[in-house]
Amino acid sequence: MDIYKFAMQMEKESENYYRKLSEQANNKGLKIIFDMLGDEEEKHYKIIEQIKNKSPQKVLDTPLLTDAKTVFENMTTDEQFEFSNDQVEAYEKAQELETKSKNFYLQKAAEASEPIQKETFRKLAVEEEKHYFLLQNIIDFASRPKMWLENAEWYHLEDY
Repeated sequence: MDIYKFAMQMEKESENYYRKLSEQANNKGLKIIFDMLGDEEEKHYKIIEQIKNKSPQKVLDTPLLTDAKTVFENMTTDEQFEFSNDQVEAYEKAQELETKSKNFYLQKAAEASEPIQKETFRKLAVEEEKHYFLLQNIIDFASRPKMWLENAEWYHLEDY
């Protein structure tokens, strides 16, 4: 299997996983965040497709963390938040997918001979790391939602 097809398959798998998490989310804010993550993976798929077709576009930094921070700020401590161990395990599985993607892109960046491919793969790795970071914040939130939301400093999602 060529690397582009593999990368596209990996991105589609992650997108589908986030869409599933969104459907299962019992909180509107988390649903929005999982939809945003699914949208990001869809963008990555299209970027890899462009590279495969020899018409790569620059990978732009996304406002994902800023947008997620806004979603969390709009959540209130009056809402009920309950998370099962299965949900936390599902979020940890998503982190594993992100780690796998990041490592793949870093490896391909090191192997790439064309500068645009190197840059694109490196930027995709950075984006996957941001997703991992956001998921860690969701896991932390699931562990202690009231305290997490009440933190006035919002250091959780500072610009990465």
